[in-house]
Amino acid sequence: MPNPGKSAEVKKRIGAKNADVGLSLSLSSLNKLPEPRRRLEQSGLSLWNEIFTTGETWLKNTDLELLQITCEQVDEREQLRAYVLENMEAWHERAALRVLERDIQSNFTQLGFTPVARQKLGIQEVKAYSKLQELMDRNEQA
Repeated sequence: MPNPGKSAEVKKRIGAKNADVGLSLSLSSLNKLPEPRRRLEQSGLSLWNEIFTTGETWLKNTDLELLQITCEQVDEREQLRAYVLENMEAWHERAALRVLERDIQSNFTQLGFTPVARQKLGIQEVKAYSKLQELMDRNEQA
């Protein structure tokens, strides 16, 4: 008679290597989105909601401050961009806008929202069309 496997909870308690293999609901998916720590404008708030819902599997509470700063930078970028578009001679502000955009991009990388960062985190996107499906389609066409 085969030995029944251990549950994910038991594996986690004993410190097994593959303790997270079992199916379990994460507490973050049961909770609502956390509120921003400081006031955000519309663009920053929408980014807050989008990033947190998209990256809830890998974002932790320790990342919330960096996320807050990034959302504040996006609010600032929107205001600075509007000013630069109205004042074409404002080259100092235009240069500051480019620096701010690089900072935002760097923060997205740190939060795991670039393809390279997701690969380093081990987060893979599911392919909509598998190799098996491709072979099955070829056989049907022949």
